[in-house]
Amino acid sequence: MASAAELYRQGLTLYGKRDYVAAVAVYRQALAERPEWSDCMQAMGMALMHDGKLAEAFATLERVTELAPEDPLAFTSLSMCLQRMDKIPEAETAQSKARLLSWKQELKTNPHAPPPAGAIQVQS
Repeated sequence: MASAAELYRQGLTLYGKRDYVAAVAVYRQALAERPEWSDCMQAMGMALMHDGKLAEAFATLERVTELAPEDPLAFTSLSMCLQRMDKIPEAETAQSKARLLSWKQELKTNPHAPPPAGAIQVQS
């Protein structure tokens, strides 16, 4: 039996070939072994989105943001799904969160990094 990591890699290959249905099936197998694996869940959410299963993709990607609340990619993916669902204000909120998280990560290595465009700047 393939490990969760092997299944995840198989899913990525299938996703790259745009075989989203097969990718989702493989990701589900990987998640059966590691149910809280946010990277695999995020990949599955994106495959679901590309397959047009927006409600399931949204639920999956929202769970990813709960499991990985500091991951900018989680919020970027959620924003993409929300855009496809024509929930533009919610998509913009998720994207703003992604930009803020990305900036916070940048500050760890570059403490003088400017805030993302559109961010509110506090005067000191």
